Amino acid sequence: MSETFDLRAFLAQLPNLPGVYRHIDAEGTVLYVGKARELKKRVSSYFQKTPSSPRIAHMVARVAKVEVTVTRSEAEALLLENNLIKSLSPRYNILFRDDKSYPYLKITGHTFPRIAYYRGATDRRNQFFGPYPNAWAVRESIQILQKVFKLRTCEDTVFANRSRPCLLHQIGRCSAPCVDAITPEAYGHDVKRATRFLQGHTKEVMDDIEARMLQASMDLRFEEAGLLRDQMQALAKVLQQQTMETDVGDTDLVAVAIAGGRVCVNLAMVRGGRHLGDKAIFPTHVDGDEPPAVLEAFLSQHYLESQIPPVIVVSHPLPAESEVSAVLVNEAGQRTRILHQPQGLRRQWLEQAAQNAQLALTRLLSEVGSQQARTRALAEQLGLDMDDEALSALRIECFDISHTAGEATQASNVVYHSHAMQSREYRRYNITDITGGDDYAAMRQVLTRRFEKTARGDAPLPGVVLIDGGKGQVAIARQVFEELGLDIGVLVGVAKGEGRKVGLETLVFADGREPLALGPDSAALMLVAQVRDEAHRFAITGMRAKRAKARGVSRLEEIEGIGPKRRQRMLSRFGGLRGVAAASVEELATVEGVSLELAERIYRALH
Repeated sequence: MSETFDLRAFLAQLPNLPGVYRHIDAEGTVLYVGKARELKKRVSSYFQKTPSSPRIAHMVARVAKVEVTVTRSEAEALLLENNLIKSLSPRYNILFRDDKSYPYLKITGHTFPRIAYYRGATDRRNQFFGPYPNAWAVRESIQILQKVFKLRTCEDTVFANRSRPCLLHQIGRCSAPCVDAITPEAYGHDVKRATRFLQGHTKEVMDDIEARMLQASMDLRFEEAGLLRDQMQALAKVLQQQTMETDVGDTDLVAVAIAGGRVCVNLAMVRGGRHLGDKAIFPTHVDGDEPPAVLEAFLSQHYLESQIPPVIVVSHPLPAESEVSAVLVNEAGQRTRILHQPQGLRRQWLEQAAQNAQLALTRLLSEVGSQQARTRALAEQLGLDMDDEALSALRIECFDISHTAGEATQASNVVYHSHAMQSREYRRYNITDITGGDDYAAMRQVLTRRFEKTARGDAPLPGVVLIDGGKGQVAIARQVFEELGLDIGVLVGVAKGEGRKVGLETLVFADGREPLALGPDSAALMLVAQVRDEAHRFAITGMRAKRAKARGVSRLEEIEGIGPKRRQRMLSRFGGLRGVAAASVEELATVEGVSLELAERIYRALH
């Protein structure tokens, strides 16, 4: 505790009011952010009783001072706590990092509404259904609506300029309102039925279709009756394939699994009576915390920025003193129940979510174990003597140069530490003022720009700096490091083997060590190849985007096998690049001239 910070006097002056507290170390770094119904009681508890977990014990030992902010209510404290956790990422808070918002299915407010994949803020002009746990679940729902209700997916600009039906109409996936193949009234009925289906009113939809079919038959409108019969049969087939339950309403199921020092929170979503799937989330900064504490952290961090369903089913009870439930109800503006030990179908779904959490955690631990083995193997090959903690902290950065015949040169910088690639720390550098195609000059520029910060003390020096290249590139890297006064011993070049075959690479050193051929079965080489390939991928995608922007061309033109004609067919078929990106592999393969293999290549390139 800081000598200038009188803890006893500080605790005595704390009010019995709600608010947020921040534990801070001697360097001024915020270690932990918490909320409290009564600040005095909560903050004092850290220094008067045994900490609740090893993580909190480690944190308390480093606290030099405490700062508090009084709020008007615990709900306001929860909001402030959540904002501070996300902005500061304190070392001892349980953190749920989820960069992407959850996707929705959108039905537009057009006269002839279109269905579309959507991610972002919702509005009142359109209808939104979800959120869905992943993009696959949204696209599956879109395919169902195409098969059963034949709603359009094309962009409005394409819809307004069509003179004949597209291929989707020919394969029975669209009723072609663009060419008046269906009346606005009939299309509107299909939209209403699709909406009711998404809301879970499947029996009502089936009864409506059947009644309309019988009426059309009685009126001798046999073609219309046949279409309604086909629609009813398609919907019946979907219902047989899907788990449906109209009585449970929208429900989220949150299950926690703990093993091997890691935690998995599995979030499963039920919307409109349909089980949409689940999403495994792995929080950081968890050390000895029990499931109730993990659940409380997840609920507060996740639902304050996401739509809150009427029912949230949890695998473990929340901490006895937790007010998260009441705060979430206030935030939702609706009656939201948090259930533990549910009955009936919800119990089955929770058991499934818990099983999936355990499976995801087992898979992660297996992957982490292999990554740790690879990191240790590389450290041993490079002569780095490290214990487990130092090995986890080993930082590897890799640099690669990419261009097309000297055009749109970019350099990539990717980062590996804690036994995993750290995509948040990736960087791209636009290379300027060099002769096109001069990779040595490009490498000099990117290394100088990156490690000038290290020379100034503003950025760390990695334990290993990988250079995608042989002796020439390593020589350039050595010159840059010597000019900046940095340790050249961390520089390692990755020279391609004979015939550029994977597994035959040689490591080249800047400090005079002999080149090292690891062999194709080396765990160390597997890690080097993983990091090098990620740098190459990151550089290529950046270069292509930069080149496409400079040329004003579509990303489709960057894909091998897509010429002007196929590109135009795809853009017309799906209503633009966004529509192509939202299409499934099977839908892409319906375009003339696009094989299933090419469709898979397009899908991978756009995702």
